[in-house]
Amino acid sequence: MAEKVMTMAERVVQLLGDLGVQRLFGMPGGGSNADLIEAAAKLGIPFSLAHSETASAMMAIAQAEISGKPGACIATLGPGVASIMNGVAQAFLDRVPLIVITDCHPESLRHMQHQSLCQHNLFAPVTKFSAEVRATNVEDVLSRAVQSLLAPPPGPVHLDISGEVTSSMSEGTTACAQAAHLPSSDCDVYRKVQQILGQMHRPVFFVGLAARTQEISTGVQQHCESFGIPALVTYKAKGVAPDHHRWFGGLLTNGALEREVLERADGFIAVGLDPVELLPKVWNYSQPVVSISAWHIDQQQVPIAAEIVGDTVELLQKITAFLPKRSDWSQSEVALLLEAQRAAMRPANIDGKLTPHRVVEVVAGVYGGSRISVDAGAHMFPVMCLWPAKEPCGVLISNGLSTMAFALPAAIGACLLNPSQPIVVFTGDGGLLMCLGELRTAARENLPLRIIVFDDSVLSLIKIKQIKRQYRTNGVTIGAVNWADLASSMGLLGRTATNEDELLTCLRETAACAGTVLIAAKISEETYPETLRALRG
Repeated sequence: MAEKVMTMAERVVQLLGDLGVQRLFGMPGGGSNADLIEAAAKLGIPFSLAHSETASAMMAIAQAEISGKPGACIATLGPGVASIMNGVAQAFLDRVPLIVITDCHPESLRHMQHQSLCQHNLFAPVTKFSAEVRATNVEDVLSRAVQSLLAPPPGPVHLDISGEVTSSMSEGTTACAQAAHLPSSDCDVYRKVQQILGQMHRPVFFVGLAARTQEISTGVQQHCESFGIPALVTYKAKGVAPDHHRWFGGLLTNGALEREVLERADGFIAVGLDPVELLPKVWNYSQPVVSISAWHIDQQQVPIAAEIVGDTVELLQKITAFLPKRSDWSQSEVALLLEAQRAAMRPANIDGKLTPHRVVEVVAGVYGGSRISVDAGAHMFPVMCLWPAKEPCGVLISNGLSTMAFALPAAIGACLLNPSQPIVVFTGDGGLLMCLGELRTAARENLPLRIIVFDDSVLSLIKIKQIKRQYRTNGVTIGAVNWADLASSMGLLGRTATNEDELLTCLRETAACAGTVLIAAKISEETYPETLRALRG
């Protein structure tokens, strides 16, 4: 690009556009935030207001996961920086490319203490790169930020920039955004992989977060069909092997639910698996694990017998020559194992009460196949096991960090990419209370979200853990919330359901609503302990 005079804010925003950023999110302050919002408007990148800094990061994260391009958000200095940390940590542990741009004091005011934090030190542990953009280092900092952003594994980068800098003029060119070079493995590694795979007669695919592209999904499904290999997916990879696929083997969590499938296998082929998604428990399987991924996995939880690193689609094609022509698995065996898992997540109904797994199944009867977002909490167990996902990134969830208050802002970010398609939000009452302000964001953007609140007035998962330890159930009661009135006060349509028939009626009567609908499903928490035992042991 030929050099032209522009403000530094415009130059930064131009770089965002070159990287594929589609929208800027934030809860802005003054200083450089205002300059960046104005520059974004001038250069055609829309800005969406969030009601907390962390929520703005979650919105940007969802867009990045779906589009495969970086997301971007801004925050003010001091309290804005402190507030956005949970969102940045989410991007860091869930391996999401995110650009975080924060305001800072100009150099002339560095000696002032008001709102002054060592912002670099706060960001350093949860980012791949953090630096301040100054008039004297623009080329170097932007170039290194882009290089770090695009290098595997994905993750967040942070730029501090003061209003003094963003309002100054720049005559440079935007830092070049080049695709990262993927590493490759040597011949000795391939020989080892060939030897291990050649001895597998009952292999199982482990599909993880680094496999969430349509191309990898197609490759995995073709291998499942060609060689008769069942595929288990992590939470974030749900949909890469669709739930309806005849070789779909269920979820991989390092829990109890998948144990029988794994015990019947004689080897595992991990495709894009990052153990950051697995429960922090000892890996109790001795079968060899071959890892195929776009980046080296630095971990000590799962013993990897051999690892090949590079373009995952190409690597899948290469291993076809190493696999036996047909596994010893039968499709009927896999189907029975999967049905046993699903049955374990369907505890007996309680007369007259709405149970969590039936909420999932009733909603799926109306919106099955739609994209969903899922918050952390006890409700996520039946959702993740029973929701029929059909494509990569069809389920948005925080899994590496597993934070609450993710589902609603993530759904907002996702829906802004395609506002004509409804997204179902599954959240507990506790998680939604942590991000209530984003109901106004959904209303203001007029998005077709369907928010399903599992309303039991308690932090159910924590209560279960207290009871298991024979503690008093203390500090977990939320109390009653009139969700329908709350939704109405935010400019949304609100409904309440106390049984399956009422829930189905609510879903059908609001299906044509162009905006956001909130349905409070007043559930019984009584079945949660049983589903937790089935899933985790």
